[in-house]
Amino acid sequence: MAKRLLDCSASEISRFSKRELLDSIAGCEGRVLACETIGAMSPLLGDVTNAEYAAALGADILLLNLFDVRQPLLHALPDVPPKETIRELKRLTGRVVAINLEPVDPACVGNTDPNALWQMTPGRMATAENARLAAELGVDMVLLTGNPGNGVRNDAIAHALREISRAAGEDLILAAGKMHAAGVLGEGGDQILTPFEVDLFADAGADVILLPAPGTVPGVTLEWAHDLITHVHQRRCLAMTAIGTSQEGADTDTIRRIALMCKMAGADIHHIGDTGMPGMALPQNITAYSVAIRGERHTYRSMARSINR
Repeated sequence: MAKRLLDCSASEISRFSKRELLDSIAGCEGRVLACETIGAMSPLLGDVTNAEYAAALGADILLLNLFDVRQPLLHALPDVPPKETIRELKRLTGRVVAINLEPVDPACVGNTDPNALWQMTPGRMATAENARLAAELGVDMVLLTGNPGNGVRNDAIAHALREISRAAGEDLILAAGKMHAAGVLGEGGDQILTPFEVDLFADAGADVILLPAPGTVPGVTLEWAHDLITHVHQRRCLAMTAIGTSQEGADTDTIRRIALMCKMAGADIHHIGDTGMPGMALPQNITAYSVAIRGERHTYRSMARSINR
């Protein structure tokens, strides 16, 4: 059994294989925090990336949204060649790094409002080629999901997952699911994910199944999440609950309540979204979530541990 992620130094994390990293996450028993950030937006601290900021506040996994594997960009990162973007972020933070890829209809790429935050680009598509590029960049995990209004359907996620699993499944942790309807009528509320989709994704090669956190989407209750996560674990996948509906910008009491419901539901990984402020969750909410699921000792230890260890 691999050492628990919450006990690992940066040097230990860097040596993990895919299987060891999955075992290390599972061994934390619901105490792993994934923080989503947008590096293509101006950083909140100006000359420090949002991902570094999130790591300093207690995040274990840095999930990069709107990250284009063909045009890598993280504002405020030191000047390195584009192909070294992810490795430089890992060098600076010592954290696990993941990115979102979206199985959007190729005909829709570039057809949305050019000023829209979520406008698709070819390097963000959930394709086998992009997954291989992600692995070459040093990404540890890809999450197949959809941003608001991009029309990502569950059957498209499964199709992309099968292709990516064949192409890069040995090198990348593969996560799949939805944290909101992503613009698809009929796949909202408690129909965002059902046991059918869990089986579909597991059979297609998913290591981690993503679902909305209780209280973040209408109809998504603690009981609903617990039942679905029980099924996820029966399929020998890990479960990631997600705050993807801007409640990462709510008050800390709301965040703590959601965190504890996710813990009770059985989450292995807790996700907090990227638009509490433009580009990341409210800073105090990242730390509040961390303390809620693992206490001050592990939270402050993570914040204080040198990346040179």
